[in-house]
Amino acid sequence: MLRAGFDGKMVETPGLRVGFVGCGGHALRNLLPTLAWVPAELVAICDLDLAKAQAAATRHGFARAYDSLDAMLAAERLDAVFLCAGYDRAGRPLYPVLAAQALQAGCHVWMEKPPAATCRELEDLRRLAQRQQRHVMVGLKKMFVPANEKAAELMCDPDFGTPSLVTLQYPQCLPEPEAFLRYFAGERQMDVIGFLDHLCHPVSLMIFLLGMPAAMSYARSASGAGAALFRFPGGATASLALTSGAAVNGGMERTQIISDRGRHITVENNLRVTYHRLPPLAYGSEPRFFAGGLNEASVSWEPEFSLGQLYNKGTFLLGYFGEIDAFVRGALAGTPPAKAHLQHAWQVTRIFESFAAGAERWIEIDGSMP
Repeated sequence: MLRAGFDGKMVETPGLRVGFVGCGGHALRNLLPTLAWVPAELVAICDLDLAKAQAAATRHGFARAYDSLDAMLAAERLDAVFLCAGYDRAGRPLYPVLAAQALQAGCHVWMEKPPAATCRELEDLRRLAQRQQRHVMVGLKKMFVPANEKAAELMCDPDFGTPSLVTLQYPQCLPEPEAFLRYFAGERQMDVIGFLDHLCHPVSLMIFLLGMPAAMSYARSASGAGAALFRFPGGATASLALTSGAAVNGGMERTQIISDRGRHITVENNLRVTYHRLPPLAYGSEPRFFAGGLNEASVSWEPEFSLGQLYNKGTFLLGYFGEIDAFVRGALAGTPPAKAHLQHAWQVTRIFESFAAGAERWIEIDGSMP
């Protein structure tokens, strides 16, 4: 297919024939515009409201529009399907059912988070994907945020040492324990649905940085704010502050990674990355704070917003391009996703299930997907 590259020049590249399901606000704002930057041939788009699908097709360049996934899969020859759907009446994500339909039609699948309400659904989905020899990727965008990828790169540098503690801050309300019980009993619980939807972000980032924890415990305040503590097999720990009730206009997220060598990394609100090193300061005897050379002082990276760069656009800054481009190129090459795959999705869901097991006690976590 002939497409425009980052520099505006036309290039001939293989194109993945894709269909897209869901024309809600998130898809229209964030996902559909991102497809313009990847090697994808936009074949068909689908929504239960056919008028919305037709409008999205016209705006984003899809050849045809449908009002059902079954009709689209039957009529089109697709390599992959993007899913951006919602929940059923009980508040369960629709993705396991929709992804199974697409896999049975021979398509690779990219689906938004949250991938499922239970680990069992993802285990069934992985078995189907293996039988069909197709790949499934989930929209765990925090694994693709450039600032987080830079932090992970710095962690791997020998200068950093071994990570001992990761602290994460995310503005989310913790449901009451009884609400989890009602949700898993089949009742629609909006606070649990919101928690399932947004827990994916900080937990997937934690897994990206440290792997899967072996145990967790958490406490909840009366307002719904709370804190969780995680233990990892290698000896590291992580804390997650769920800052429900805080202001949302002064920086909503913060990540800090501490090593055992006088180093730490901070990521402020997905934007500013700073690598802090310990300069040779002597307590009480230094008249100046300019201690340490260029290789000992802290260093920061942040995007510049005066110019029309790709890196300062939300499509790139928030990880949408990274995750969608990785899926498309992996499907074209026939290679499985390196991250945000079904194993990571299962691990995120396993931690969600662990929160449902109850507060203020240690909960052992089996991190191996059956």
